[in-house]
Amino acid sequence: MVNLVKVEGTLAELREMFGKLERGADVVVKEATAVKKAATKTKRKLSAWQKYIKNSKNHIKFKSGSRKGRLDLAKMSRAFKRSRRK
Repeated sequence: MVNLVKVEGTLAELREMFGKLERGADVVVKEATAVKKAATKTKRKLSAWQKYIKNSKNHIKFKSGSRKGRLDLAKMSRAFKRSRRK
């Protein structure tokens, strides 16, 4: 059952009676980011290899050829494995 009511008055009176009904774009964005933050998973701890890769002093790069300047992951892997030996 739906009841309809007619409301009359000036715009100022209506705003005072019902409050501010419009939601600005900034409010919507704030609400969306709050929901997104709540939904994100907790970050996992980095593995030993990821920590090794992250450290720039461990970077071994190709010195010449078509891959010059890129990381040589094979050499880095061998160095990482050697460093973990006891």
